[in-house]
Amino acid sequence: MNRRILVAAGATAALAVPTAAQAHVTLQPTQAPADGYTRMAVRVPNEEDAAATTKVVVQMPPGFAGVSYEPVAGWRTAVATRKLATPVKTADGELTEEVSRVTFTATGKGIAPGQFQDFGLSLRLPDKPAGTKLTFKALQTYSGGEVVRWIGAPESDRPAPQVTLTAAAEEGQAAAPAPAGAAAEQDDDDDGDGGNGLAIVALIVGALGLLTGGAALVRARG
Repeated sequence: MNRRILVAAGATAALAVPTAAQAHVTLQPTQAPADGYTRMAVRVPNEEDAAATTKVVVQMPPGFAGVSYEPVAGWRTAVATRKLATPVKTADGELTEEVSRVTFTATGKGIAPGQFQDFGLSLRLPDKPAGTKLTFKALQTYSGGEVVRWIGAPESDRPAPQVTLTAAAEEGQAAAPAPAGAAAEQDDDDDGDGGNGLAIVALIVGALGLLTGGAALVRARG
């Protein structure tokens, strides 16, 4: 009996490990094209049993000239910037500052235990080689005053959210060809003369059929 209890307890613990591992603050999606605009979500789960998440601070890596955020009911969002040591020339002019952090502060009850919240961001990712990992350190504050620092390495207990850059989209990239069936349907629709000709032939054949049937009926009566 004791052995069965130990086995059951071990199985329960094994199932609990993935659940805890998934309860990190992350950015979704975890991959996105370099040098392009994208929508990302800061996903914040609540790991506490008796406290709500009331504040989340995301520290931005270098290279973000601006960030737009999606309003979330019950939360206030603030975007802070920092001065660049050396201005950067861009197609839109000289860049003298960049986004340093984005702060989400609850104006209501916050994120309750067992819940999570997505905070949407629209931003342009830096023009860096594919495979580059961008690290977004995050601080999660609970209603009891505890601050959880998601700033560690990927294999740590509290890893910082990361996004891996993929190859930038090429300008003027050709669109995928339409399926053969779709092209055939388009050709049939455009060929108006052919369609009209078939309709006329069908009418003539129908008329001949009626004449033939009428003649046969007259002969049968005679």
